Amino acid sequence: MIEVKNIRKSFGDKIVLDDVSAIMEPGKTNLIIGSSGSGKTVFMKCMVGLLKPDSGSIFYEGKDMMNMDPQDLKEIRTQIGMLFQGSALFDSMTVERNVRFPLDMFTKMTRKQKLNKVNEVLSRVNLEGANKKFPAEISGGMKKRVALARALVLNPKYLFCDEPNSGLDPQTSLVIDKLISELTLEYQMTTVINTHDMNTVMESGDHIVYMHLGKKKWEGSNKDIIFSEDKDLNAFIFASDFLHKAKEMSKLEASGKM
Repeated sequence: MIEVKNIRKSFGDKIVLDDVSAIMEPGKTNLIIGSSGSGKTVFMKCMVGLLKPDSGSIFYEGKDMMNMDPQDLKEIRTQIGMLFQGSALFDSMTVERNVRFPLDMFTKMTRKQKLNKVNEVLSRVNLEGANKKFPAEISGGMKKRVALARALVLNPKYLFCDEPNSGLDPQTSLVIDKLISELTLEYQMTTVINTHDMNTVMESGDHIVYMHLGKKKWEGSNKDIIFSEDKDLNAFIFASDFLHKAKEMSKLEASGKM
């Protein structure tokens, strides 16, 4: 479990996070949602240690990340898997080498052990036999699955995903959402997803934190969100859903199907 207590973060005179507290629950898909400028990206970066809050605490299994000694901090970081928005694959490396990279960096496994582990996670994301392909040879959805396999290869306790459906078509997005949810439950990870995709919210939102202008405005599940009386959250839901439908209609019109 990750527990965030009263964190604040500013850049100059601009307050980006203002006294934010939340709990990210293990074995569940925890979503951080909000429009651009809401603070959700900075919130995630603080949780993974890429940014240091000005004040407040971030607890991993009861240990405050802000006061950890270097060894404990290193241990936490080896337990974190990260799926970046653009997949962040190495173009010059094969799928196999991309997934193997964390094993090369952080373990003393033999070459055979590494290969077995790589094949195990590739199989889990339905990419058997893709080892020797390069990123330029595979689709956007496959790149996301390679990046997910790389994030899982060290058996993380915590999985962070930054806009995992960015650049994907709706059908592929649903596949990625389903896969992340299945893996979260299977490995009992604490999964945190930064997203503005309402399909992800409704399909995968076990636990949702809504950010608005640097503050946490609402917290609950996808079953609760449609009953929210928060006007900012309701405006966000309507705008996201409306824009999504508008984009789909535009695509259909461009393809001559309307």
